[in-house]
Amino acid sequence: MARILIQTTIPTTEDDWHVGRFSLLAGHLRSLGHEVTARDRQAGEDPVLIALDRSDFDQLWLFAVDVGDGLSAAEGEAVARFRARGGGVLATRDHQDLGSSLLALGELGRAHHFHSRNPEPDPARCCRDDQETTYIDWPNYHSGANGEVQAVGVAAAGHPLLDDGAGGTIAWLPAHPHEGAISAPPDAPGAQVVATGVSAASGAVFNLIVAFEAPGQGRAVAQSTFHHFCDYNLDPRLGCPSFVSEAPSDAIVRDPAGRTSAERYFRNLAAWLSA
Repeated sequence: MARILIQTTIPTTEDDWHVGRFSLLAGHLRSLGHEVTARDRQAGEDPVLIALDRSDFDQLWLFAVDVGDGLSAAEGEAVARFRARGGGVLATRDHQDLGSSLLALGELGRAHHFHSRNPEPDPARCCRDDQETTYIDWPNYHSGANGEVQAVGVAAAGHPLLDDGAGGTIAWLPAHPHEGAISAPPDAPGAQVVATGVSAASGAVFNLIVAFEAPGQGRAVAQSTFHHFCDYNLDPRLGCPSFVSEAPSDAIVRDPAGRTSAERYFRNLAAWLSA
């Protein structure tokens, strides 16, 4: 079993995406036997992140919920050293420039495209997808309402991350009205797109999961949005910050198959990052 650090990039702020809003994820990983530490960023230089490569953690699940200032260059270098000594990393963010501090993570950061920094290489994609939430700009792929699920497209057949445990592939992940943009950096050895989604607004295909696997490095995953993991998207009855304006769905509550599929992905991710 793995020693997993679940870490956000903001200090504890009640009306925001603090680490307590990922409690179902943490609880599920603990139920599988993993040792989980869940914490928010400490203001200033974070003592855990800056020393991550010298810690006994096996994995970092990094939820970039900041507006661009959530990781320092030194902390990014510590995460790189953590991967160099075999540590596994999940790095995820959300729409527009939310979580753009991930660009401090080298090749793993370059997998993430934002509005103001490192935009998608195809200019045709630098436009609004979600048209309803007008104060959120691109990238903002609309996979559905919070509380709904989206179909997972398989881009890497047979990849262990998508194993459903019954001889097939994971069918569903939680949806979100405005997911971010990710890709496999062409200069990153062993980077590949594993899964895709389809916009419910435009029909555009976009990437959900990019996996990194190269000799001499810990495995890593870039994910298009942290909403695939948070309590509100697994059970909207658990609530969200007051600035979330979109009406949620109760589809994932009415049909638990979506949550079961997401939890299978969490299981696979924890296993694959340490394999």
